[in-house]
Amino acid sequence: MALTLASAAQLLQQHHLLHEIVRADRWTLDAGEFEGSDTPFSSVTYDTRKVEDGTLLFCKGAFRPEYLDGIDVRGLAAYVSETEFHERTTAPGLIVSDVRKAMSLLSAEFYGRPQEKLTVVGITGTKGKTTTAYFTHAVLSALSGGKAALFSSVDNCVDGHTYVESDLTTPESLDAFRMMGEAVSHGMRYLVMEVSSQAYKVNRVYGLTFDVGVFLNISPDHISPIEHPTFEDYLWCKRQIVDNCRTLVLGADADHADLIRQQAQRDRRSIVTFALHDEAKLTTPADVVASPADPAHTQYRIEADGVDFGLFSLAIDGDFNYANAAAALAIVHALGLDASPEALHAMEHVKIAGRMERFEDPSTNTVAIVDYAHNGISMTALLDYVNERFGTRHPNITVITGSAGNKAYDRRKEIVEAAQHRIGRFIFTEEDTNTEPTEDICKQMAGYVTDPQVEYDIILDRAQAVENAATAAKSHPERLDIILAIGKGNERWIKRLNRHTPYEGDDAIFARLLG
Repeated sequence: MALTLASAAQLLQQHHLLHEIVRADRWTLDAGEFEGSDTPFSSVTYDTRKVEDGTLLFCKGAFRPEYLDGIDVRGLAAYVSETEFHERTTAPGLIVSDVRKAMSLLSAEFYGRPQEKLTVVGITGTKGKTTTAYFTHAVLSALSGGKAALFSSVDNCVDGHTYVESDLTTPESLDAFRMMGEAVSHGMRYLVMEVSSQAYKVNRVYGLTFDVGVFLNISPDHISPIEHPTFEDYLWCKRQIVDNCRTLVLGADADHADLIRQQAQRDRRSIVTFALHDEAKLTTPADVVASPADPAHTQYRIEADGVDFGLFSLAIDGDFNYANAAAALAIVHALGLDASPEALHAMEHVKIAGRMERFEDPSTNTVAIVDYAHNGISMTALLDYVNERFGTRHPNITVITGSAGNKAYDRRKEIVEAAQHRIGRFIFTEEDTNTEPTEDICKQMAGYVTDPQVEYDIILDRAQAVENAATAAKSHPERLDIILAIGKGNERWIKRLNRHTPYEGDDAIFARLLG
């Protein structure tokens, strides 16, 4: 059914969002009082530069009235806003209590409610979302003959094979429903998507019910005045996926798992659990379990409901990624699918550029690992991996790190505290510092270094920081040097002053220097 002014007003009233419909000469609840109220909108957008004849515009975020100057001549049909702008435009305004909620509902309607034509999996958690999404996508693609779409923090894929770099972990609702519509047009049957805490905080997934919602884990992150003021708020936003799914997949060892179970039971959600077992530490019962099959942890055995699915050897290093593989199998079970061994082993071929990506120069005894690790818990997991794989060789470890500007201030201290007693040197450098001075962030992080045995340097230019670490490591061929470059992965840009500026990439530099 086409979206019109009349049907938009009706939908908004059903969800108790509509205040009134406003034009200079009229304030009303009856869209029929406006000429053309049953004319379908030709397009929807939140960018005034994309307005054309018949467009419905969403005025969200830091919207400024002057953006509407001269917009009538371009054919604006109507706008949705929390503030009326009848002095700037003659187009009727749907005035609402929450424009982001309204945008999600109306965008879904405009694109034909594509979520109802897909089986949708939503994955949240502090770490592991991307890898789990890729593993799940690989298995569902194998089971469906390539009919699975993907929305991730790295890439989006709406046709089963073409990957396009993404801008956000979870797209804006309008973009998400547009891409869902494209996925449906390409014949996709499944959609796997990452769901960030911000997606619930700012209503990017409002009104969307996941066939399977996944809660991997939780630890403090994104705590800042512009993200989540407290850990409780962060956890509460993450937990919204429980209320907005039909079946929950839960990490059995997640912090606050008991609380999440209570919520799922209250909402009458069925639960499928997964866990990573290690004889020495973790033995929590779960429906799907991954456990090491050899002392070196080069292979893992995965079992589901007591059925042995065999040995797995992933292309992505790190024991924690076997927990993500177990989560993927739990998702498949939650969907009620019978996974063949061939489909499950599709996970073994998954590689994600910039995620646990390793570069080596055997002639100089140098190993570099590029990863998106960006907080204390992911830093700890990365160092645990280094210790398990290389600890007996007593490597000299250098960490290249910065921290995002203007947000998540808690990460700066967490990263340093997680690493400083386990490494030989920090290099503090730029990482999407945005409007915050790079030098200030680096000095703040350096101030958290309290271990006198740890060296640190501040090299503001990230490319120079990577090159410096590689040169220093190669100058000591008598020892094993390991460089951990975290935070940027394979990104080819650095965010400065709200703009993406070109950057060669950590992985590209190591490939050039180490081969």
